[in-house]
Amino acid sequence: MHNLLAQPLISNDTVVFGLLTLCLGFIFYTSNLKTGFWSKFYSIVPAVLMCYLLPAILTSTGIISDEISNLYFMASRYLLPAALVLMTLSIDIKAISNLGSKAIIMFLTGSAGIIIGGPIAILIVSIFSPDTVGGNDFDAIWRGLSTIAGSWIGGGANQAAMLEIFQYNPEKYGGMVLIDIVVANVWMAIVLLGVGKTKQIDKWLKADTSAIETLRIKVTEFTEKITRVPTLSDYMIMLSLAFTAVGISHFFGDEISTFLTRNFDAVSNQKSFLSFLGSSFFWMVVIATGLGIALSFTKAKNYEGAGASKIGGMFIYILVATIGMKMDLGKVLENPGLIAVGFIWITIHAALMILVAKLIKAPYFFLAVGSQANVGGAASAPVVAAEFHPSLTSVGVLLAVLGYVVGTGGALLCAYLMEVASKL
Repeated sequence: MHNLLAQPLISNDTVVFGLLTLCLGFIFYTSNLKTGFWSKFYSIVPAVLMCYLLPAILTSTGIISDEISNLYFMASRYLLPAALVLMTLSIDIKAISNLGSKAIIMFLTGSAGIIIGGPIAILIVSIFSPDTVGGNDFDAIWRGLSTIAGSWIGGGANQAAMLEIFQYNPEKYGGMVLIDIVVANVWMAIVLLGVGKTKQIDKWLKADTSAIETLRIKVTEFTEKITRVPTLSDYMIMLSLAFTAVGISHFFGDEISTFLTRNFDAVSNQKSFLSFLGSSFFWMVVIATGLGIALSFTKAKNYEGAGASKIGGMFIYILVATIGMKMDLGKVLENPGLIAVGFIWITIHAALMILVAKLIKAPYFFLAVGSQANVGGAASAPVVAAEFHPSLTSVGVLLAVLGYVVGTGGALLCAYLMEVASKL
């Protein structure tokens, strides 16, 4: 496997983008074949999982590299907010509010699982390999793991905040990013495998899925009623709505985050519970989602009939492929001890979510999206929600925004507990 310093075979982003779209085209073509090998293959492996894995294989074999590519930045900053707008155009706020409290309960359970999972994982691994979770001063492993807690509860902004607060050795930080990406992606793969077995899982959980079904039917009926053959004019107006909103969300996102950081100590202080308000990415997601919701109260809602959410879905899949680029499968075994900490940690998160879902009879949809709103944030919660049905994307978005709100506080609590655990 290639090392960090090795140049990939292809470093031109235009060519890399072409490769990623080739992968996506191949996956969507083969996943729509109704008979033969591919039909059986996709009945076991979800197509969206392959959209992660093929780019990951290209990275792992040294053909492309996320290290020198700007495609993830492009997809997360340009295409993600555009997708959020297009996919929330047809949002039904009333129907979403009828989903009840189980979505919030499952989301908060996911956060709690990460907060307690970190220190428990350190305690378990310290029994077999105390050196793995040791380290002194700024090399202390718990400081590095605090950045993973930030990422898994709130996303990139909270991860950066934890690095700033606990001052983990920057030279070793890459190893923590690796654990974050590997473990989070493996967990997402498991979540997506479950999507194909939703009915069986819901039956086992004894879940009441009526509210989700009602929302799904309502949105589907509305879409069928307004479906039309889209014209060039329709596409241009949708493009205009989406990317004007992207421009607005970036402009105000930057302005708001700068203003708050300069004027409020609670925001500029990385140790504060409110530090997430200094993230322009957070404001970009919130503003883009808000604009999509606002447009859903206008005639723009009818552009769903011309395929607004399908274009949004296309953008999301490009984002998925660029996230897949981040995963170098060859590095999984580079630090087995710390990878073990990561997997024990995510297993505790998963076990707690399954337990609570069983107790409150929550549908698998809430378990999957509640977990991804924590572990994956705004980039992957909508992807998982859309796998159940495009009409449910907005639920993933709204929960991911909630992740930013609880992220810094939750990650700080987790970090302090991990510090205690590492000294026991």
